[in-house]
Formats: sequence, structure tokens, C-alpha cells
Amino acid sequence: MHWFYLALAVVFEIAVALSAGKARGFTRPAWTTATLVSGGIATYLLSRALLTFDVGVGYALWTSVAGVGIVVLGAGLFGQRLGWRKLLGIAAVIAGVVGLQLSGAA
Repeated sequence: MHWFYLALAVVFEIAVALSAGKARGFTRPAWTTATLVSGGIATYLLSRALLTFDVGVGYALWTSVAGVGIVVLGAGLFGQRLGWRKLLGIAAVIAGVVGLQLSGAA
């Protein structure tokens, strides 16, 4: 169940970033509300996942997977450029996540 909580936490963390971008410095009330609500949900779900995961590993997985998702969605939805350096960074993050998982941390 901890993987389910972590996966949902990642989805809501991605929603935080996308909503925050649309909130324009919290000047747009609907997007501001979406940012704060999704942030609260993401944090709650992460805390549930951390009942099983080591804190450092769970947090690292949460932020890194969400970060990759945000970069990929930014390219797909907003036309942001994915150059070779960004792709190399994504590959490094994925390698790190796989390394954490292979360490038997959860």
C-alpha cells in the first residue's frame, strides 16, 4: 500500500507545480486554491507512504519522480524544450531512483 500512497503523492505533487505555475504568484484565486489543496493532499499521502519507507528514501523518490514528471509534462503540455542536457538529467534522476530501489530501502 505504501507504493500506492507514494504514487498518488507524486501525482498531486505534479499538480502542485502545474497549478503554482498557473497561479502567477498567487494572484489567481482558483489556481492558488488548487496549488494549496493539491499540496496538502500530496503531503498527507507522502506521510502515509513514509510509515513504511525510510524518510530520506521516500522523500527522494517523491521529489525525483515528481520532478521528472513535471519536466516531461512541461514539454508535452507547454512546449518547453527538452534538450540533451535535460534528457541527461532525467536519465541521472531515473538511475538514482533505480539505485535507491535496488538498495532494498523499502
